Amino acid sequence: MAITGNAETAGLDRILTLELVRVTERAAVAAARWRGRGDEMAADQAAVDAMRRELNRLPIDGTVVIGEGERDEAPMLYIGEKVGRGSGPRVDIALDPLEGTTICAKNQPNSLAVIAIAEGGSLLYAPDVYMQKIAIGPGYAKGTVDLDASVMENIQALAAAKGVPINEITACILDRPRHAKLIEDVRATGAALRLIGDGDVAGVIHTTNPDETGIDIYLGIGGAPEGVLAAAALRCIGGQMQGRLVTQSDAQRERAARMGVKDFDKKFTHDEMAKGDVLFAATGVTDGNLLSGVRFARNGEITTDTVVMRSSSGTVRWIKATHRDLDKFDNEV
Repeated sequence: MAITGNAETAGLDRILTLELVRVTERAAVAAARWRGRGDEMAADQAAVDAMRRELNRLPIDGTVVIGEGERDEAPMLYIGEKVGRGSGPRVDIALDPLEGTTICAKNQPNSLAVIAIAEGGSLLYAPDVYMQKIAIGPGYAKGTVDLDASVMENIQALAAAKGVPINEITACILDRPRHAKLIEDVRATGAALRLIGDGDVAGVIHTTNPDETGIDIYLGIGGAPEGVLAAAALRCIGGQMQGRLVTQSDAQRERAARMGVKDFDKKFTHDEMAKGDVLFAATGVTDGNLLSGVRFARNGEITTDTVVMRSSSGTVRWIKATHRDLDKFDNEV
C-alpha cells in the first residue's frame, strides 16, 4: 500500500478500505462473545486484543492518536502506540474497539467496534477528557447550528432549515446527571428527546440519517476521543459538528497541554478534528439503528454488519458478511 496521487490529490490507498473492515469485524466478533454477560472489562479487552492483532497485520506505519488511554494507563492500543508492519503509508489512527462497553455488557442497542485512519498528522490528538458537542446531518447550510448558540436558537434554526415545526425535531443526548439542564432546555423548546445510556459516536452518526434513526441533532458533553471518531465519520458521510474540550482539573489541562492543546476555549469543527483523506469503519456488536449486531449461527457461521466510508470520494459502503472460515477469529497472532 502507498500514498497515491500528486501533492494536491494525495490520499490513502483505497484498498485500505477493505482492510479496515476486517479490523472492525474481528473486534466486533470478539466483543460479541461477551454480550449480555455483565463483564465490561472482559468484553473491552477481547475487542482490544482482536483489533490490535489485526492492525499489526496491515501494511501501514500507524500511530494511535485516539486509543484506550495513555501508555501508563493502557497495556494495548494506547495513545502513541505504533501499529502495523511499518511499511506503507504513515497514518494516524483513532479507534474504539468497543464503543459502548456498558451497553454490550447489558446487550443493549448500538454498541460498535469503530476505527478511523487518516494521513499522518491529520487527526486531532484529543486527550481523554470531556468534549462539548453539537452535530447535525448533511443537507443544511454551514452554520445552521452553533456550539455557542442557545438550545432554543439551535432547535429553531434546525427546524426552519428542515422546513418542519419544532415538535418534529428530535435531539439525542447522553442520559447523564450533568445534562439535566440541557434536557430541560430541549423539552422547553417543544422538541422530542432520545436519551441514550452510552455510545455517543453512534449518537452523532445517527443524525446523518434521521429518516431511519429518528434523530436530527446531537447535543451534550461526551468523551473527546469519541468526538474525533464521530468527526471522522461526518467528514465521510456529511454533516456538521463542533466540539470544545472540557477539562475539570489541573491534571487534565496539563495532560492536554502535553498533547499539543494550546487554546482550551477553541471551538473545533469536524474538518479541524479530522483533516485530509479519512477512512472510517464501524461494525455492529449489538443490534442498533445503524447496524445489526454480530450473529452466531448454529452451524458455526458468523454474520457481521459493517459500514465503511471514505472522505475523498464520499463513498459509503454497507457490508453484510457471512464468515465460514472461523480460524481467522482465533487468538493466534
